[in-house]
Amino acid sequence: MDLQQLTQLDQAHVWHPYSAIDSSLPVYPVASAEGVRLKLLDGRELIDGMSSWWCAIHGYNHPEMNRALITQLSDMAHVMFGGLTHRPAVALAARLVELTPDALQTVFFSDSGSVSIEVAMKMAIQYWHAKGKANKQQFLTLRQGYHGDTFAAMSVCDPITGMHALFSQALAQQFFADSPRCRFANSCSDEDIASLEQQLMIQHNTIAAVILEPIVQATGGMHFYSAEYLQRARVLCDQYEVLLIHDEIATGFGRTGELFACEHARVTPDIMCVGKALTGGYLTLAATLTTLTVSETISQGEPGIFMHGPTFMANPLACTAGLTSLRLLTESPWQKNVLRIEQGLKKGLQPCQHLTGVIDVRVLGAIGVVELTTPVDMNKIQPRFVEAGVWVRPFGRLVYLMPPYIISDTDLQSLTAAVVAVVDSICS
Repeated sequence: MDLQQLTQLDQAHVWHPYSAIDSSLPVYPVASAEGVRLKLLDGRELIDGMSSWWCAIHGYNHPEMNRALITQLSDMAHVMFGGLTHRPAVALAARLVELTPDALQTVFFSDSGSVSIEVAMKMAIQYWHAKGKANKQQFLTLRQGYHGDTFAAMSVCDPITGMHALFSQALAQQFFADSPRCRFANSCSDEDIASLEQQLMIQHNTIAAVILEPIVQATGGMHFYSAEYLQRARVLCDQYEVLLIHDEIATGFGRTGELFACEHARVTPDIMCVGKALTGGYLTLAATLTTLTVSETISQGEPGIFMHGPTFMANPLACTAGLTSLRLLTESPWQKNVLRIEQGLKKGLQPCQHLTGVIDVRVLGAIGVVELTTPVDMNKIQPRFVEAGVWVRPFGRLVYLMPPYIISDTDLQSLTAAVVAVVDSICS
């Protein structure tokens, strides 16, 4: 079909994320992608500043990723994981155990980040049920956090900024502590942690786990907070006998400058969720890792099994993509690249600090954020970025970048220059 036919059919039948079916917001048909460039069907090329929502850390159409998937496809595309196993899943689980904090020894695969959060929450509840504390069914989380769009995940998103307020009466009621105000690289005071501590002191008998995004509260506001806060949260969870779940779906695999964001604090959670960049953006896959204490307690308690089993769990193609992506990452100078990107983002976005309508400019690892005083008008800002030759997808008051790790200095400069120019044009 040609461009006009595709656009008409898309508008008539395709429902895009966070949009109305008859939305006036433009969509841009992509013909192909290579490296850090998206080639549109109309011939224009855009420098990708989003890594397709944090995923495509190696860029697009990577030859080694392609070869690995073609090879796996000749063996099998999928096989059920109940009662069967296969090399890609076992090898990927072993590699994840090797790369994550030492105490995390067991791996449960799922299809998406949201589902990995559901799995983590079910693990926490089953753990305490097996320990004879079945009343521990609720969760404590942070305001301005985001953990996904499925029902349990929605219940631990900020009830106001988490985009799920209209479902509030249908969701499980959880506990919320104030978002950390102690910024990254700063210390965490007693006042900073007081809200979390107070909730645990009062509600710990019914709380199964604290769940939080370590260091970076992503979709809830792109806040970067103190590593010391994570350390103090770990101590409080131990003190009040509550599990600690880290949502590393957005931050895992190098995005913040450490392989996992919890490494900034040298803290190990009881349960960790990973996804997004796990497969380098090729296929959907996530994993929930936990300790032997948690997995063995669940397995030895009633009903003696963990009550979850996705149909496409540990899909061989997805696991192969994960294995290949992790090899490409760990065999590359990824830390050097992330530091280079961090320096480029700081330098390139710095002019935004002086623009009218900008509250803050902040950078951590390969994440750059320009926070505005008012929400963006997507009908205006999205076409301007496309006209500037870049793909940037703002939301709310945030214009942010998370480019692939392979981006060149020249493309990074073009990307940040476009952000400065477009933000200036909408704020002036």
